[in-house]
Amino acid sequence: MNKLESSVQADMQNWWSTNIIDMEPGTIRYHGYAIQDLIGKVDYADIAWLMLRGEMPTKEQSKLLNAALVAGVDHGPQAPSIAIARMASTCGVSLNNAMASGINVLGDVHGGAGEQAVEFYQKINLLIQKGESIEKACELELEEFWKSGKKFIPGFGHRFHPVDPRAPRLLSLVDEAQKRGVVDGRFSLIAKSLETVLEEIKGKKIPMNIDGATAVIYAELGFAAPLARGLFCLSRSIGILAHAWEQMQEPTRNKGPIPREFIWSYTGHPPRELKEDV
Repeated sequence: MNKLESSVQADMQNWWSTNIIDMEPGTIRYHGYAIQDLIGKVDYADIAWLMLRGEMPTKEQSKLLNAALVAGVDHGPQAPSIAIARMASTCGVSLNNAMASGINVLGDVHGGAGEQAVEFYQKINLLIQKGESIEKACELELEEFWKSGKKFIPGFGHRFHPVDPRAPRLLSLVDEAQKRGVVDGRFSLIAKSLETVLEEIKGKKIPMNIDGATAVIYAELGFAAPLARGLFCLSRSIGILAHAWEQMQEPTRNKGPIPREFIWSYTGHPPRELKEDV
């Protein structure tokens, strides 16, 4: 092989360079671990951690990550990601198409609050590191948030649950992990303080929801904010899969968002005739 051929081969091999997987005939390694050594010995949360972080988590870290993944699996057909997957499955598409349809709506409004909450907690943490008290840091960041024209604090309040039943359980697991030295509890304290400051400002309690609680876990475990959304997508994918599959077992075809006996509200121009000279 001459120098030119060698250079071309190197360019081709480096086209998709990665430190995630090493694969050649007879060999598959994730960050150096042989796949046959991982199968049957580690669970899904461990693999998610390994693929994203490059190292295996401790059992305690895996337990916290697993809890967050379990908590976000499903929230019923009224959740857009679930409803869309179910509607798609009545249109004759395959299971993966129905899943992709649901996953694709997990954006800033539906599915993105966990990422936004991690970012919010991190901004408060920076203010604390600069010398602000935790209460003052919460107040300043809330003021900045509202000045920007935003209304809903990511991770707090819920349109269905007066108290989101998932959040207290997740926070209790973080508290237990903190006692065992798994996490330092910094972001848990920030989130709880934010809840208190919000109540003082609003005059009513606005409880932390699942997005706020899972954001605590992701932040405590050191995940970058965008990964909070990605991990939620992994979590919700299971619920989307279950609902899409359930819908496929029914004979319904082309099921829309409302029963066909009902017609949407029309707010346009009243009936009119087309003029002959038009």
